Amino acid sequence: MTKAIMLQGTGSDVGKTVLVAGLCRLAANRGLKVKPFKPQNMSNNAAVSDDGGEIGRAQWLQSLAARTPSSIHMNPVLLKPQSENGSQIIVQGKVFGQARARDYQMLKPLLLEQVLESFAITLEGADLVIVEGAGSPAEINLRPGDIANMGFATRAKVPVVLVGDIDRGGVIASLAGTHAILSDDDRAMISGYIINKFRGDVSLFDDGKAAINRFTGWPCFGVVPWLKAAARLPAEDSVVLERLARGASGALKIAVPVLPRIANFDDLDPLRAEPDVELVFVKPGDRLPDDAALVILPGSKSTIADLGDLRAAGWDRDLEAHVRRGGRVIGICGGYQMLGRVVRDPLGIEGASNATPGLGLLDVETEMAPEKTVRNSLAVSVEHGVPLAGYQIHLGVTTGPDCARPSAVIDGVADGAVSVGGRIMGTYLHGLFGSDAYRGKLLESFGLSGQRRSYGQIVDQALDEVADELETHLDNAWVAGLLG
Repeated sequence: MTKAIMLQGTGSDVGKTVLVAGLCRLAANRGLKVKPFKPQNMSNNAAVSDDGGEIGRAQWLQSLAARTPSSIHMNPVLLKPQSENGSQIIVQGKVFGQARARDYQMLKPLLLEQVLESFAITLEGADLVIVEGAGSPAEINLRPGDIANMGFATRAKVPVVLVGDIDRGGVIASLAGTHAILSDDDRAMISGYIINKFRGDVSLFDDGKAAINRFTGWPCFGVVPWLKAAARLPAEDSVVLERLARGASGALKIAVPVLPRIANFDDLDPLRAEPDVELVFVKPGDRLPDDAALVILPGSKSTIADLGDLRAAGWDRDLEAHVRRGGRVIGICGGYQMLGRVVRDPLGIEGASNATPGLGLLDVETEMAPEKTVRNSLAVSVEHGVPLAGYQIHLGVTTGPDCARPSAVIDGVADGAVSVGGRIMGTYLHGLFGSDAYRGKLLESFGLSGQRRSYGQIVDQALDEVADELETHLDNAWVAGLLG
């Protein structure tokens, strides 16, 4: 029988994603056939799985850690926020519909059966499945119909390890409080806990572990230090952008406006990893830096709404000034659509039916359409003649005179547009900066030379380092029982 364990957190952003990835790599390094699973994810950082559907980017990373093909069944329900209280719902890789938060609560019992079906498929052929929860089981107001935490664990009979984040403070109270408010049945699913993101002398927390044991009776399965290697892994939640407001100083400054519905911002991670690049994430209220040589408009889950927010922040004027100074601009997916003359949405796919003026930096226009393009792709950069590999997840068709100068040829079809003079470029290809040859040529065009490290190797090495840290700091007996 396939073993399974579920990591749930005392709150969001406690590090569950990285711990699951590290455990997957640790198990894979020991020769186990291991797979990740997350019943429900909420993120606009999506990936195209190897079987051709949308999943959370985190589950794609975890499958990479597990050295196993990614699948739609590893993340059967993906919520992609489009507004403050509404999301697009992806079920088993395909668009299921849209729902406001309150309406989605009514849908969850119906979706649980598909979650359990996907879990059964994920179990097939695996020695171990490591499941990641979402948010916290302590959100007992959401417990009826829950499919992300204890609702799944109790139905699938998967034991739970609770993860607490000591870096944010209050970890003893969060663990003891979770124990206090869970129902007896839910509490019985928890086999122990892990303290994550510890800094300093771990022996100083011995009394803390004793206190948690007194309050809960749960054993501690390890105190994991702050994992420096995790900074080299793609991030899932946009909350991390608050901590990445400014990169290290570098010879080339690249500015990225952080829009409310930013999507697939891990496109930028390969640039952030370059030692001679300063990647600046610009928050609303701040101007785009005058000394940036390149501005990148990233993907968006709601192009029209984010275009309005871009103007409200004054970034349209900053971009015009940037271009007048000779600066360059790259737009990816939704960012590409914003660069054109107009974005039309006659069917009201993103909300009310309307036509919104674009930034006018490319002579193209976009019309939203209900058919969604979702696929992994191989491409070639037209400008540099080097191979690209990435993926497409988008709605809309973009046409216009500047499309006669495509930025890439994707799967044999011209894609994107380049302005007269070549300083403005748009593309629908996510992941292009992860293509080492293209990234090298792009940086060379700004006068930066030198050998570029393989970004794939950077991520792979970081996963190995996380796995090594977990092997060192987690309880040996617990690890042996899990991986034995």
